[in-house]
Amino acid sequence: MGQEAVTDPTIGSPPRMTYEEFLNWADEDTCAEWVNGEVIFMSPVTDEHADLAGWLLAILRPFVEVHQLGIIRAEPVQMKTSPDLPGRSPDLLFVARENLSRRRKTHISGPADLVVEIISPDSVERDRRTKYAEYERGGVREYWLIDPLLKRAEFYQLGEDRSYQAMPTDSSGVFRSAVVKGLWLKLDWLWEEPLPPVLTVLKEWGLI
Repeated sequence: MGQEAVTDPTIGSPPRMTYEEFLNWADEDTCAEWVNGEVIFMSPVTDEHADLAGWLLAILRPFVEVHQLGIIRAEPVQMKTSPDLPGRSPDLLFVARENLSRRRKTHISGPADLVVEIISPDSVERDRRTKYAEYERGGVREYWLIDPLLKRAEFYQLGEDRSYQAMPTDSSGVFRSAVVKGLWLKLDWLWEEPLPPVLTVLKEWGLI
């Protein structure tokens, strides 16, 4: 998710509420997360952040759809990995076809198979530590952390011991997902300015 969590000054701090109350209270445009009964509003993301998130959605959705692997969703879709963990709104998430029963009308009930968070300067601690620990404990099988400022991408896979293990890229700078079958990414794509045309990526993947 984007930048530092803030309280929306236009509506003030909402009262503490259960997650079910939060889902009923929030509308489809609410950019917020639920943490221990509190509603945490998220500040607007940068243009660079929005561009990268939109680009990833534009390339991942057709890949997943063509191969009938599951669904891709983007923030502000809610995910609650476990009853005792916060309700989060990742930048992107993937739910595999075999786990589509986790879909609800207003959220994903249970862990997504893949979560992508794009780091902004104010979200480093939250994405690298807080959410990392929550997603690990909650059973998110693959976690991508992408930092456009540092031009750094980290990929983690949940091991048999239920802890995250760093996933490597090959010698040519290509990352291959363990969860989205057949998906690979050139890391250089993430840092190009402007980002590669979507059709170029889809052509390299053999989708068009």
